[in-house]
Amino acid sequence: MIPEIRIEDYNYDLPDDRIAKYPLSSRDSSKLLVYKDGTPSEHTFRSISQVLPSGALMIFNDTKVVPARLHFQRSTGAHIEIFCLEPVMPEEYVSMFAAVDRCRWKCIVGNVKRWKNDLLSLYNPHDDADINDMDLKAELIEREGETSVVEFTWNNGAPFSRVLEVCGNIPIPPYLNRDTEEIDLDRYQTLYARFRGSVAAPTAGLHFTEAVLSDIRKHEIETDTVCLHVGAGTFLPVKSSLVSEHTMHREPFVVTLKLIEKLITSSGKRIAVGTTSVRTLESLYYVGVSCIENGKPDDVSQWIPYSREFPYSTEEALSAIAGYMKANSLDELKVGTRIIIVPGFRFRVVDVLVTNFHQPQSTLLLLISAFVGGNWKTIYDFALANDFRFLSYGDSSVLFRRDYDNIAK
Repeated sequence: MIPEIRIEDYNYDLPDDRIAKYPLSSRDSSKLLVYKDGTPSEHTFRSISQVLPSGALMIFNDTKVVPARLHFQRSTGAHIEIFCLEPVMPEEYVSMFAAVDRCRWKCIVGNVKRWKNDLLSLYNPHDDADINDMDLKAELIEREGETSVVEFTWNNGAPFSRVLEVCGNIPIPPYLNRDTEEIDLDRYQTLYARFRGSVAAPTAGLHFTEAVLSDIRKHEIETDTVCLHVGAGTFLPVKSSLVSEHTMHREPFVVTLKLIEKLITSSGKRIAVGTTSVRTLESLYYVGVSCIENGKPDDVSQWIPYSREFPYSTEEALSAIAGYMKANSLDELKVGTRIIIVPGFRFRVVDVLVTNFHQPQSTLLLLISAFVGGNWKTIYDFALANDFRFLSYGDSSVLFRRDYDNIAK
């Protein structure tokens, strides 16, 4: 049964001066809130290894943010902002970034009502020679509700990855109320980012330095990765009064057979770095259910976790994925998820969560509430009272699951 949740119950007062507009000079110097046994406490991020359980498996999202925000201009002078969300043609990310001459993306288009289907030229106020050489154009192919399909064409035979590097901007969150700056090219990207595809950073990972990662491994915490390409819809506030009316966008993710086998055999706790890693890991259970019941993996729909009781253990579900991958000689599994995690969700994979502080009335705050058993207000009141910095460039937290001490491994 879909939970009846009113989004107004997940609101709090977030003054503008508590939103971190820029990152701190050092990634690991941020504050760290630790929430365990119903009690929050304050630490420093560079000491995070000291509050994590030894023998754990820590999972990061190694997606890489692409400069997906492009500014075009009509012949009339009107400015049109195009925000690339996900590839349409070619549909696969690797093929998309290798495409030459033309490609199509699903996009959010600013001022779309002012775009009368004419061909747009990239806005180039400084007459940049590389931009002129590419001669990037945009054509509106179709509108799909809040999104549009846009075809890009360009000259010089460069791959689209290079086009974005030259012509695009890193899409920092709109609540920062500023343009992208030089510092964002480095700091709105995790240290371990590898695979291009996200239009927003998995911001929990922004705090990690090589020194912190080394310290984590010294504390006998094993690390591994998933790759979920973060879509803009993840961070959109819920506009409907009932959460049941909110639609989650599909996000593609990739997991390796090696990680699946680690999840099956590991006897330690599982730590997810970021809500994107949580969504990936918890989606795996339902991918496994599909393998058991349908013989193959399918995308995870938004409300499937609440649709019925599932009789399978986590190990059975993960083993079904591993069996499918081995039978089909797959080292990696590519699938998608629209999962929404709200109070009432049963966590089956993740025990500890590393995450930043999220916007009021967001699906991410709902996830936090579900993870800590509804006690999100205690955590956020503590953070506000103790001068923690909020949102993407803000401070961090380590949250232990509501039933952490009863989790058997």
